[in-house]
Amino acid sequence: MTAKILIVTGDAAESLEVLYPYQRLREEGYEVHIAAPTRKKLQFVVHDFEPGFDTYTEKPGYTWPADLAFSEVDPGEYAAVVIPGGRAPEYLRNDPELRKILKSFIDADKPIAQICHGPLLTAAIDGLRGRRVTAYPALELDMQSAGATFQDAEAVVDGTLVSSRAWPDHSRWMREFLTVLRAKAPVT
Repeated sequence: MTAKILIVTGDAAESLEVLYPYQRLREEGYEVHIAAPTRKKLQFVVHDFEPGFDTYTEKPGYTWPADLAFSEVDPGEYAAVVIPGGRAPEYLRNDPELRKILKSFIDADKPIAQICHGPLLTAAIDGLRGRRVTAYPALELDMQSAGATFQDAEAVVDGTLVSSRAWPDHSRWMREFLTVLRAKAPVT
């Protein structure tokens, strides 16, 4: 049976951070489902850098349907979870259904790939204490407040937790995550 991977996201997620792992994991042979607060067409965004701006800009990105609502997810059916960034994690961390899902992945030591602002979700369930992580560099203080050791690197692997800064680091992030995933949940 093909292992299933869950991507948890919502509106205003970074387009590339949802669709790159979605396509890469399917290419590898995994079955991938996208879960959101409700089953609906999600509106993703594109974050980019403009000369003269102190931070990134945000533009409308792709739309994509959610396969499941968080309330429909049985974490036991999934071998791993991917947590994209963008602005979505800022409000998703308040969702009690999502917090239950992520806690079950942490408790079972299943592979977790998180990128950009995604670590705000694992921080919300106290899943980073004592771990090494990276995230979007502006979140360094948030990661430290969550009890993690922040490292400014393309990808940081701490056991089954694989984190990355942002979409420019995709290749290294997915390479490291697939190494963990192949060991824990190989495609059959």
